[in-house]
Amino acid sequence: MRRRLGFVVPGDLDAPTGGYGYDRKLISELRALDWEVEVLGLSGAFPDAGPEERAAVAALLAARPDGEILLIDGLAFGAAPEEMTREAGRLRLVALVHHPLGDESGLDPATRSRLLAAERRALEAAAAVVVTSAATGRRLAEGFGVDPARITVAPPGTDPAARAPGGNTPPRILSVGSLIPRKRHDVLIDALALLADLDWEARIIGSDRLDPDCAAALTARIVARGLDRRIALEGAAADTRAAMTRADVFVLASEYEGYGMAFAEALSQGLPVVACRAGAIADLVPEAAGGLAPPGDPAALAAALRPLLADRRHRAECAEAAWRAGRALPGWPETAARVAEALG
Repeated sequence: MRRRLGFVVPGDLDAPTGGYGYDRKLISELRALDWEVEVLGLSGAFPDAGPEERAAVAALLAARPDGEILLIDGLAFGAAPEEMTREAGRLRLVALVHHPLGDESGLDPATRSRLLAAERRALEAAAAVVVTSAATGRRLAEGFGVDPARITVAPPGTDPAARAPGGNTPPRILSVGSLIPRKRHDVLIDALALLADLDWEARIIGSDRLDPDCAAALTARIVARGLDRRIALEGAAADTRAAMTRADVFVLASEYEGYGMAFAEALSQGLPVVACRAGAIADLVPEAAGGLAPPGDPAALAAALRPLLADRRHRAECAEAAWRAGRALPGWPETAARVAEALG
């Protein structure tokens, strides 16, 4: 008998972000495991849910049959604590937390406090909680009071892709991440300005539609640093793995990641990786693969990048370490199996 699941997804499931990418792959893999998955969409401004969004959540939950399993993306789960609590005794509610809503960058203190408090209350109603990294699991256990026994860690799978051969002249730097404050592309731009004495070119791939003000500020910053001929903001891309194949170094200065799928993909393609010790990143990216810097520190990020750009042999050694780390990463079938266990 096929198992049934309602998967509640707020916003655009096709959006080019790591969180939605995880949701899409999970849906596909659960169906391959013979789950009947019904995608239940929610429109509106999540996680900043107002009365209309909260009413839509309430109506969706009320319409589901008793005993149904609902896997609910954290953007909606954490934003509707009263609605989740009201239906917790009738439905099996499973929260999928990519990272806590209040840990997003650029929030004012009042909004951050409100989001953290709402998510803490909502998670009390969850029969189980799926997180995408051990770091997020620890965060929920220590900061939200979630019983570790209710937490399942299901890291994103990493699909195989061609190994990057490297060897470009000048070295090609690649960054992949939406143009939003948390990705800290401003720190990367400032770090690259400190490396202007070296020969390199850089591409930043990521949607400029999620935060147009941030995207405009990054464009202005590049021009102000005199790097508009060396750094290209290329918008969203349908195939970031192909871009990785053509790169020599991957760098992303995120100040927080619930997992960091772009880092995992770069490792799997043998790209040296420079990142920040933030969220789950330090658990994922080994020092030998490139370097880890404190978040928000352009000088430290530049110091980690300099030897990779200046020394071809060092770059090759780090590429080999990245390749080894990438080959140890889980695949999507393993991710889906872990989630299926939590659902059951």
